[in-house]
Amino acid sequence: MHLNWTALGQVTAVSIGATVAVVVVFALGVLGLARLEGAREHPGGTGALGLGQAVLCFVACAAVVAYGIYLIVPRFH
Repeated sequence: MHLNWTALGQVTAVSIGATVAVVVVFALGVLGLARLEGAREHPGGTGALGLGQAVLCFVACAAVVAYGIYLIVPRFH
């Protein structure tokens, strides 16, 4: 049995990179929600900007999850 160690390393690197990217984007979404809450407590803040940031980040995370499900389920191909 022969293993292609280069391909295994590439898959591992891409998986770790994608995981870190999704976690960072989700954390930025939570930061946007925190900005929204901060703007509600202190008028004159950037509440709309925080809401837009949160929505954009959470939509990006949902898109990544949906694409992963698409890749895993053969019925969708």
